[in-house]
Amino acid sequence: MKTPIDFNIVRKNIKESGLEKVGMASIRELNRLANNIVEDTGDQFIRMEMGVPGFNPPVIAVESEIEALKKGVGSKYPPFDGIPQLKSEISRFIKKFMNIDVDKVSCFPTVGSMQGCYMAMMVTSRRFKGKHKVLFIDPGFPVNKKQAKAIGLQYDQFDVYNFRGNKLEEKLESYLSTGEFSSIMYSNPNNPSWICFNDKELEIIGKLATKYDVVVLEDLAYFGMDFRKDYSVPGQEPYVPSVANYTENYILLISSSKSFSMAGQRIGMTAISDHLFNSEGDNLKPYFDSNKFGYAYIFGAMYALSSGVSHTNQYGLHGLLKATNDGKYNFLEVVREYGERAKVMKKIFIDSGFEIVYDKDIDEPIADGFYFTISYPGFTGTELVEELMYYGISAISLSSTGSDRHEGLRACVSFTPKELFPVLEERLRQFKIDHSDGTKVINL
Repeated sequence: MKTPIDFNIVRKNIKESGLEKVGMASIRELNRLANNIVEDTGDQFIRMEMGVPGFNPPVIAVESEIEALKKGVGSKYPPFDGIPQLKSEISRFIKKFMNIDVDKVSCFPTVGSMQGCYMAMMVTSRRFKGKHKVLFIDPGFPVNKKQAKAIGLQYDQFDVYNFRGNKLEEKLESYLSTGEFSSIMYSNPNNPSWICFNDKELEIIGKLATKYDVVVLEDLAYFGMDFRKDYSVPGQEPYVPSVANYTENYILLISSSKSFSMAGQRIGMTAISDHLFNSEGDNLKPYFDSNKFGYAYIFGAMYALSSGVSHTNQYGLHGLLKATNDGKYNFLEVVREYGERAKVMKKIFIDSGFEIVYDKDIDEPIADGFYFTISYPGFTGTELVEELMYYGISAISLSSTGSDRHEGLRACVSFTPKELFPVLEERLRQFKIDHSDGTKVINL
């Protein structure tokens, strides 16, 4: 069969990959397979498998880092809970854009938001005896579950799509009432579905977190990127929604990768509520030498994991945050492009017979953002991943994200500039023609 990417070369690479099922491959495995096919064919792929930013880092962050390096900070160990001026700007940023008060002592940089998530699970799961499980509100970032497994944590999960609004309370309570859970983790906006919790849902989560004394790990990797509202003006409504408005049991995990386009610098931000930071548990000391939560977090977990973020990176982020907090830099202006791409790309897929899997935010259409989800009639998600490889399109299966919708895929827009839209459109037009009679390349 003639496909846009040479059938025989794709089949050969799939066989040599050693993957039992291409559709169940991890993001990195799928990325490597696509790279190998591109290398062998010379053909361009529409890369939608990795959630990697597609824009250059802000000049002000680059210049701030270079200036710090020239001053010699690269020769010195950084304070592993963050340089004082960065801690202050993180606190200011949270106040300016979320209207939440967090003391600078409770704010610090991490080696990417991923390290922040890892530490948050590590410490909260040892806070109280008997409360050792994590509850993932899915779909979610697959690596978070790998992190939980790496430190021996038990977890439960559920796909939230059918439990939106008031239905969320009963579903959450069915887990939390067991008394086994230390924390709840979710991303908002959500990776991969791009659903966004509203204030009512955040209030439900916060109320139950307080009731059962569990800590909410709020992953804000796509900070302010629900483009249906403008969250870009410091100190003015609307503010970025957060569970922090409804409970004191929270840890905010803010990435610099997507909203700030600084993925390569591996620097994220963590902010722990002052109440939680200053609290005590009965099970921290055996692991972190203190039952004081904040002390265990910084001098136990953070010191053991990395001894802090690269010194120069901290100065780069400080420069960017200060300009943002002062209203001199609009951090969302550039990344709005992701929403514009998603709007067009979704239409191209729909016009070619695809469907949007997570299509609603309760009673309104899903926002256009960094991700969207797709399916094609007659295919499971794992089948569709492999099938699209022959058409030069790579995306991951939703089954790897904790989704119940195993027919779907997650598509990321960051590596598909407008110049590639005609290529995507042509390949999907061919896909529709080739599958009009139910034929599947993977079965040939």
